[in-house]
Amino acid sequence: MRTTWTFHTAGEFVFGPGAIERLPEILDRLKAHRLFLVTDPVLMRVGLVERIAAQCRSQQRVVEIFDEGFPEPPLELGISCADRARSFQADCVLGLGGGSNLDLAKLAALLVSQGGHPRDYVGEDRVPGPILPLLCLPTTAGTGSEVSGSAVLTDVAQQMKLGILSQRLRPRVALVDPDLTLSCPAQVTADSGIDALTHAIEAFTAVDNQVFPLPTGERTTYQGRHPFGDMLAEQAIRLVGTHLQTAVHDGQNLAAREGMALAATLGGLAFSNVGVAAVHALEYPVGAAVHCSHGAGNGLLLPYVMRFNLPARLPQFAKIAEWLGEAVTGLSVESAAERSIQAVEKLKSAIGIPARLRDIGVREEQLPLFAEKAFAVKRILRVNPISPTREQLEQILRDAF
Repeated sequence: MRTTWTFHTAGEFVFGPGAIERLPEILDRLKAHRLFLVTDPVLMRVGLVERIAAQCRSQQRVVEIFDEGFPEPPLELGISCADRARSFQADCVLGLGGGSNLDLAKLAALLVSQGGHPRDYVGEDRVPGPILPLLCLPTTAGTGSEVSGSAVLTDVAQQMKLGILSQRLRPRVALVDPDLTLSCPAQVTADSGIDALTHAIEAFTAVDNQVFPLPTGERTTYQGRHPFGDMLAEQAIRLVGTHLQTAVHDGQNLAAREGMALAATLGGLAFSNVGVAAVHALEYPVGAAVHCSHGAGNGLLLPYVMRFNLPARLPQFAKIAEWLGEAVTGLSVESAAERSIQAVEKLKSAIGIPARLRDIGVREEQLPLFAEKAFAVKRILRVNPISPTREQLEQILRDAF
């Protein structure tokens, strides 16, 4: 069957140790004069924010710092962040930190330029016009938000994470300097790294682009599995298998930090075009309810969803086992595919990702509601290679409990 697919990324991608030194020339090109910098108190304390702000202030630029970011931010924080940027009359937004800070920066750039409330844009392709010029500088290696067209915030009242997806949310510039991740704590490195692996595995095992089940009249940023996504996902999985444990246990290892920074971005490029699937749909209500990190929630659920999807993607899971370093020569495709789940479980254990939902505070009576909420996230579940019922989603959660 013939198929047509597209590929999108940030307007410009700058990668490598010392890449941060390119920031002043990038701002010159963008003619940015009033820069709104979105970050968090931790990065303020370690001095990284002032280092970046000092570079931005060269050539008479003015910088306003919003340092109230924190993991899994609520919609209300996104609104207050945008209000500050609007009052400052920002002409450019810079996100510095993990994926949550970058998503706050995206929301600020969106609301300042287009107005309205974040709920106006929740879902697929609802951003009607361009956003403020946006630069993203990740200090963790996991979310891929620096190249993606999505922003995720938490609806506290509904205990559910909400996603805004639009090609217009992709940053104008993604500036990925692995040196910025050297101060990332071990557990954050682990949570972020397993998130990058989840992105790559979900992209590589997604429903095929040729049969992507998009209802008539709907538009989407996700397209299902295609060759370019496969290429990116493969390299991301290989890099995680090679570097994640070292990055967690020896945070000053420059090669491991660079490898994981690249893995995160490649995973981001893969999933933001192909799509994420059932792992993310299940994590949205779980993470919103128990306030675990997005990466830890994804990593916990990953092997259980892999087992559910295994029958539909045996050759792909066999490849994943090989790329994660499993000895699969001479094994049947079924046995090799099984090794991929074992590889992920071993990696989780080695870096301290919880094994069971009960370990992160989930109660058994919450599982039916989590399944119901996950089942409603159709834009993600249609990417899954097997279309799950609500009952099957609940069974995955029970297996993980």
